[in-house]
Amino acid sequence: MSRSCCWFLAVLWVWWLPWMLVEAEDQQGGDCLAMKCGNVNISHPFWLTDRATGRACGSDPYPDFDVACINSTPTLRSSIPFNRGFKILNISYEERSFYAVDLGKLDVLNATDKCRPVFYNTSVKLTPPFKIAPVNLNLILYNCTEEDGAAATARLNRELAPTNVSCGNQWVVFARAGVPHDGTGNYNNYTLKGCAAVVVPVPASSEGANASNYKQLFDDGFLLTWDPP
Repeated sequence: MSRSCCWFLAVLWVWWLPWMLVEAEDQQGGDCLAMKCGNVNISHPFWLTDRATGRACGSDPYPDFDVACINSTPTLRSSIPFNRGFKILNISYEERSFYAVDLGKLDVLNATDKCRPVFYNTSVKLTPPFKIAPVNLNLILYNCTEEDGAAATARLNRELAPTNVSCGNQWVVFARAGVPHDGTGNYNNYTLKGCAAVVVPVPASSEGANASNYKQLFDDGFLLTWDPP
């Protein structure tokens, strides 16, 4: 299974545009004096935009470390246009790591029209300085079609749990928890015939968790590291 694997579910520009407008309206900038966004301290190499001047806090900022402060929530941008990035929960500057939540996945789960959203592998949304820590486990999401019986077969698999994402009698998404991290991105042992799949990192502490708790696993975030710029 390729790390860049993703499935496209009737993406429409008019569906994504409202998210862009909401984010633009909510963008508040950060407090350059305190270098904080909400309860998270933002320090080198990360940087904020000054809410008063609209300019970067500090000089010569590193583009990939731009943190958007939206409603007091620090957010790292996604490398994929029109797909929300990562909510930063906390940062360890000594260990060059931080916990984050993939907001794009939550958008899909919370969407009113489940036939339009797109799931991406979390790894393809990250810019080069950032890496998924190998201590994470993975949740695999399977988009299984109804017409060829793939969804019916998946329902018989006790390792899978149905999610709230489906599109009438066309397809349904299932979740599998507890999949070990593979640094090469090779998850071929977890493929299902007739089902497209994406890989989502979840905390190492989720070992033994039931796949039916997929939303809580998303909310708990996962560990990321970064290379010095």
